[in-house]
Amino acid sequence: MSAALRTRSRGARPAIEQTAAMSRRAVMALVRQPSLVVPSLVFPLFFAALGTSSFGRAISIPGFPEVDSFLDFALAGSIVQGILFGSIVSATALATDIETGFFDRLLAAPTSRVSIVLGRLAGAMAYGAAQTVVFVLVLLPFGLTIRGGVIALIAMMAGGLLTALAVAAVMSTMALRTGSSEAVQGSFPLLFVILFFSSAFFPRQTMDGAYRWIATLNPISYLVEGFRSLTIDSVSALAVAQTVLIPAALAIGGVRLALRSLQRRVAAV
Repeated sequence: MSAALRTRSRGARPAIEQTAAMSRRAVMALVRQPSLVVPSLVFPLFFAALGTSSFGRAISIPGFPEVDSFLDFALAGSIVQGILFGSIVSATALATDIETGFFDRLLAAPTSRVSIVLGRLAGAMAYGAAQTVVFVLVLLPFGLTIRGGVIALIAMMAGGLLTALAVAAVMSTMALRTGSSEAVQGSFPLLFVILFFSSAFFPRQTMDGAYRWIATLNPISYLVEGFRSLTIDSVSALAVAQTVLIPAALAIGGVRLALRSLQRRVAAV
C-alpha cells in the first residue's frame, strides 16, 4: 500500500468512528426518551385498527385488491406513516442541538463535520427498520398475514430504513437552514397531507376524480404499493424495486441537500 493510501485510510478511520459515535448518541436519545417515539408507533397502529374496524367490508368492493382482511391491506400505510412521522424526531433533535449551542461546540471540536449529520441520519435509519418489525410483530396476533414471507419482511425492513433516511435527510435540511425545532415540527401537517393524498389508506383503483389524479402523481403511492404488494402478494421484482429503489432515489437527493445545507451553516459560523 502506498504512503498516500495509508494516509487516506488513517484519515478516514476517525471520521467513521465519529459517525458511529454520533449514531449511537442518536439511537440512545430515542431509547432514553420514549415519549419522542411512542406517538409514531401508537398513532399508525390506531389508524390501522380504526380502518380495519370501519372499512373491513370494503375488501368486497370491485377493484379492491384480493386480501384476507383489511388489516393486510392497512399494514403498508401504517409502516410508511410511522416512518414519516418518526423521521421528524431525528431532525427535531438536530435543530435542538443548534438551538442549545451543542452544534456549535461540535464544530469547534476536532470532529468530522459530516459525521454530525450522518450520525443523526443513521439513527433515523435504525429506527425506521425497527418500526417496520414492531408493526409486523404487533399486528401478527390480530390476523396479519405476509404472503411474501421472510424475504418480503427483509425487503420491507430495507425499504423502511431507506424511507427513514430520505425523510430524515429532507427534514435535517430544514433544521440546518432554519435552526428551529418548531419549524421542523411544523412540517408534520404537510407530511400528513402528502400521505393522505396517496394510496396509503385506500387503493387507487377505487378512486376517481381529482383524488385519484393526485394520488397517481404522488410518489408515496408507489412506495406504499410496493410494501403492500410484498404483504398481500408473493415477492416480485417490481414490488422489491418499488419498496427499495424509490426511497433510495429520494434518499440520495435528500442527503445531498442536507450536506449542502451543512456546508452553508459551517461557512456562516
